[in-house]
Amino acid sequence: MTNLELGFWSFPILLVMIFLRAPIGLAMLLCGFGGWYMAMGGNPTPLLAKLKSETYTTFSSYSLSIIPMFLLMGQFATLSGMSKALFKAAESFLGHRRGGVAMAAVGACAGFGAICGSSLATAATMSKVALPELKRYGYSGGFSTATLAAGGTLGILIPPSVILVIYAILTEQNIAKLFLAAFIPGILAALGYILTISIYVRMNPDAAGTRPAVPMADRFRALADTWPVLVIFFIVVGGIYLGWFTPTEGSAIGAAGTGLVALLTGSLNWSVLRDSLLGTARTTAMIFFIVFGAAFYNGFLALSGVPQFMADWVITQGFGPIFVLSIILVFYLIFGCLMDSLSMILLTVPIFFPVISAMDFGMSPEHLAIWFGILVLIVVEVGLITPPVGMNLFIINSMDNTTPITQTYRAVMWFVGSDIIRVIILVAFPGITLFLLPG
Repeated sequence: MTNLELGFWSFPILLVMIFLRAPIGLAMLLCGFGGWYMAMGGNPTPLLAKLKSETYTTFSSYSLSIIPMFLLMGQFATLSGMSKALFKAAESFLGHRRGGVAMAAVGACAGFGAICGSSLATAATMSKVALPELKRYGYSGGFSTATLAAGGTLGILIPPSVILVIYAILTEQNIAKLFLAAFIPGILAALGYILTISIYVRMNPDAAGTRPAVPMADRFRALADTWPVLVIFFIVVGGIYLGWFTPTEGSAIGAAGTGLVALLTGSLNWSVLRDSLLGTARTTAMIFFIVFGAAFYNGFLALSGVPQFMADWVITQGFGPIFVLSIILVFYLIFGCLMDSLSMILLTVPIFFPVISAMDFGMSPEHLAIWFGILVLIVVEVGLITPPVGMNLFIINSMDNTTPITQTYRAVMWFVGSDIIRVIILVAFPGITLFLLPG
């Protein structure tokens, strides 16, 4: 069997292992290990040498240190009451409108995502704050859980984003430019969800109740309580864009800033600090193991020549660039229903990125890589709320045992429709994504 054939056979084997519930990191590591062993003719020496060198080269990456810092930043942000302050401020301005409390939840998710970087953490944290309020004002269970699940996806789109950091490392792109490019699509996502809520409550009047308007003085008082979020966001993200410090330094400053806010608000003690550090360590270990498994498997795929073969085959078929891009995005949409976002990025980007890079989209290689990365991030984000295995849906429903998940499925499809429309717009008009980039 040739190396190319080994590479192609590894895909169905990997999928079978995933469907048998093997951890994705372990599945990729075993497929890569077995593939290398067979490609080397059963000689274990090159394989052991590869295992040693891959371990060092993967975890000696300076850029990977951003991940635990942003995760710790999210832990501190959760503890310091920032999520509650964001929701109360948004609710005071929007809550009296039809569907306003749900809109406020989306707005708060967008704000919290700007200092968290994790979709699952954003969804879980905001549901604790917003779900009781939604139920209190007569919002239906399915609509409430669907809104919070969709709002949680803003955590990986609005910078800083852990998934964007991983994509930047895989494709050797500038992290700060990727963050900048994600900003407008992130705002469009939040506005699209708010518009979806407005349409939904008019089509289903019984799905949302009303609440009295808040006096203007109280609105501005609630807005003033969000100052830590604004300060941390502008220092971290603004500092990265303005060149005051690197993304890695910015993540450390953000973690220190949110920790300081948690300390000043009285939310941080030794017990909470220990739990935050342990939670960050556990999540970091999980992510790093998946990264290592993907690095080993992708190294085997590079040895087999599968990515280059795929790129050459697509070019020789004469397919148009937009057609190829559309097929790839549909693939992400389908498999996003079955796999988590990080695994999807690590598994597929090394295969699809060379294909896209080999095609002429009328833009520079850097702009193409950034545009493709944002599109992939959005479609993977859709997978988080797409039945049957949308991770955000299960997280939110686990916090609301009174709502059947089928009701959440029905309501969330409205938000999935909003996401698909947004993807079509960004594919048709790349300038929207690239507008803020220099040059």
